[in-house]
Amino acid sequence: MSKPTKEPIPKFKTEAQERAYWESHDSSEHVDWSKAQKVKLPNLRPTTKTISLRLPQHLLDSIKVAANARDVPYQSLIKVWLQEKLHSH
Repeated sequence: MSKPTKEPIPKFKTEAQERAYWESHDSSEHVDWSKAQKVKLPNLRPTTKTISLRLPQHLLDSIKVAANARDVPYQSLIKVWLQEKLHSH
């Protein structure tokens, strides 16, 4: 099920030239998915974004106590709880 490419991919002198080329050309004409292989990226980490979250002091203290009882950083525990709550709906 190999699909021939329309034209060969040119050689680019700069990244800007390559970017301009792919902005005006369809890359699917150059991909043969029958030769695709699954890969695992074990060291890949999701991109994170820093946010500011204001919590009442008593709530933060309670979260820190719960995190300490589980021997995890409180920020990690908050992320786990948020993820669990998101998936429960």
